[in-house]
Amino acid sequence: MGEPEIRQRGDDDLKACAEALATVHEADRYPARWPADPGGWLTPDSMLGAWVAVEGPDVLGHVALTRTDEALAVDAGLPARELASVARLFVTASARRRGVAGALLAAVTKAAASRGLRAVLEVEDGGRAAMALYERAGWRRAGSRPGDWTTADGRAALLHTYVAPGSGTR
Repeated sequence: MGEPEIRQRGDDDLKACAEALATVHEADRYPARWPADPGGWLTPDSMLGAWVAVEGPDVLGHVALTRTDEALAVDAGLPARELASVARLFVTASARRRGVAGALLAAVTKAAASRGLRAVLEVEDGGRAAMALYERAGWRRAGSRPGDWTTADGRAALLHTYVAPGSGTR
């Protein structure tokens, strides 16, 4: 297997993205609650763009870039207008340990920078592998706060805010 292709997501990719997301939900309970409209969940109103990792016809992973809400901006220590949020990042179980998540994270971070924005994200405390990925990529944890939802294993969510490498944060 070669390197998967990272490209902008097209409308024709949504069905395959939803199918890939279903496998991730089954394996990892992400998202914690299965959405009634997976395609809509993958396309939030605040979306600035989305990318997929593909190998032939198969979607291996997905990531979106969205506008940043005020709570996340406060945690990041920067104005929301200077930020873009990484969202809906997932990689299928069969594609893990191949650098797919890192490649998607790099692509979305570059896309934010090309807009003059700093990438930020939230991750729930149970996402230890994800946090390790972000930290290996040079992201910095800027804060933590309780979430307003319950995880799949019944815990109150604890959200950690990460900021992409660069200057200008506290």
